[in-house]
Amino acid sequence: YIEKDEPEFVQNVMRPMIAQQGDKLPVSAFSPDGVFPTGTTRYEKRGVAINVPEWLPENCIQCNQCSFVCPHAVIRPVLARKENLKNAPKGFLTVDAKGKELKGLRYRIQISPLDCVGCGSCAEVCPSKKKALIMKPFTSQTKVQTQLFGDRMMIANATGCSSIYGGSAPSCPYTMNEEGHGPTWANSLFEDNAEYGFGMELAVSQKRSKIADLAREALESGVSKDLRDALQGWLDNMGDGEKSKAFGRQIMELIETGSDVDINPILLEILDLGDYLTKKSVWIIGGDGWAYDIGYGGLDHVLAMGRDVNVLVLDTEVYSNTGGQSSKSTPTGAVAKFSAGGKYTRKKDMGMMAMTYGYIYVASVAMGANKNQFLKAVIEGESYDGPSLIIAYSPCINHGISMTHSQEEEKKAVESGYWSLYRYDPRLKKEGKNPFILDSKEPKGDSQGPFRRMRRSSLKRLKRT
Repeated sequence: YIEKDEPEFVQNVMRPMIAQQGDKLPVSAFSPDGVFPTGTTRYEKRGVAINVPEWLPENCIQCNQCSFVCPHAVIRPVLARKENLKNAPKGFLTVDAKGKELKGLRYRIQISPLDCVGCGSCAEVCPSKKKALIMKPFTSQTKVQTQLFGDRMMIANATGCSSIYGGSAPSCPYTMNEEGHGPTWANSLFEDNAEYGFGMELAVSQKRSKIADLAREALESGVSKDLRDALQGWLDNMGDGEKSKAFGRQIMELIETGSDVDINPILLEILDLGDYLTKKSVWIIGGDGWAYDIGYGGLDHVLAMGRDVNVLVLDTEVYSNTGGQSSKSTPTGAVAKFSAGGKYTRKKDMGMMAMTYGYIYVASVAMGANKNQFLKAVIEGESYDGPSLIIAYSPCINHGISMTHSQEEEKKAVESGYWSLYRYDPRLKKEGKNPFILDSKEPKGDSQGPFRRMRRSSLKRLKRT
């Protein structure tokens, strides 16, 4: 699949690397600063799935859960006005959108088969009595934080599974909106990811602090009323993502179109730092091997510093990317590489350890068990002016499960009490409330953890030992 008018990077760097010819590329083909453009997976339509989803509109209840769980943005719900569908191709099915606020709009689930890897999570999670998505042979049919904060997001990604699907050279799935804004993604060493992201936050804060100083100088030096109001509005809301963005746009437009800039060099300095007017959302992402083990010293230090960073730990409870070795997140009795007889020690409770600081937002989530709680934790953690730690239960193929049922595995883990859902929000203490909120319900049934097939025999061996 080759698109016309491809960017130079795709033609001269990306395609040779995908063809395993990267060693033949001259140094001059690469950017001198080593930066790779984002949004390049759009040119990498692999079509690797044997079976891909087909939408059955007559069964659809328009809940959009299929899109929510899709790891490759294959399932895309869209709304359209009837007049926009006049020239739609034959077979382009749409139905009336449900809900009073959507009256007059048409609804469709659009599927991108060439991006699909055939995991089946979309069809599995569909709650409709008659499935609205079914898996069909490919031949017959021919990514949550970025949606919330993507246009101002900076990501430090620990090496591991998340770095493989997040930025394997030469392509990158993170992309931009219509204004050209999108996540900045970077990957450093496995053991220093927290410090790496911490450096991003320090750099951003220093530049935004400089803008604040310049804004105060500009106000004292005398500027137009409109610009004065915009600068003061930004100073009052510089810690708010959406408001800082809105006031920042006003400032940039007023400086670029006004006459003040001709006589006030301070405004030129603000203009040069314009990219930092919008509050950045700094995320540090990695797995349990990094967060619980090799990178924990750095992670604990970064969390303790009280800076405004957001940490997302994808807890598979095992070293997944390197073949399934046990980590400090692996539970007692679980069988994994290097613990074939069952792990002797208990799982490290990193959430409880972080809560003892008292000023860290902490949440334990599992998307398949409670999507609303997951989304609420992400929004709350990002909005908290301080460090946030979100630990997400992430079933893995190394658990011996079919990844088609990963969402169901998360649901079982929570229902059985194997995995708890909670949020710890320090802001509630100032309101005289308990900062700890338990979102899990009373457990039911036997433990349904990922290692349940092997745990019983492992525990027997432990007892004999």
